[in-house]
Amino acid sequence: MPARYEHFSAVISSISRSIQKIERDEMERYGCKGAFAQYLAAMTHRPEGVTAAQLCEICDRDKAAVSRAVSEMEEKGLICRGPGGYRARLQLTEEGRRAASFVFDRARLAVEAVGHSLTDDNRQTFYAVLEDIAANLEAVSRDGIPENAKDNEEEPHERTHCD
Repeated sequence: MPARYEHFSAVISSISRSIQKIERDEMERYGCKGAFAQYLAAMTHRPEGVTAAQLCEICDRDKAAVSRAVSEMEEKGLICRGPGGYRARLQLTEEGRRAASFVFDRARLAVEAVGHSLTDDNRQTFYAVLEDIAANLEAVSRDGIPENAKDNEEEPHERTHCD
């Protein structure tokens, strides 16, 4: 079990770091932070606008991170805010739409480059399994690790002062 955990967590961490680096590198070309890529992508699909709270949910980010990003994107002229404070709808400006288009073009190329060896069936299975794992991890992180898990059949290890 520990080898499976180590392998899984190392691979997921590697994927996450690589995505963040790609976002950083690509958004830097546009004078923006890497995290803006997800926000711009989310807003592109919602031309009617999105609230900061909705952006938190869509991008799975906390309020503070979204608030900082929204402020910076407003300063850069990428988004504009309607009336209503935090609950106001945020919309892409013309410059924001250009940045989002840039993000989409680059993301499409990246996805094609990293998925070129997958068949459509492999890709469909991969995403189904990944979504399943994500949902299960979310449940375990919310509810705790079940005491009667199938893989919990090993003898418990001795507790040390670090446990």
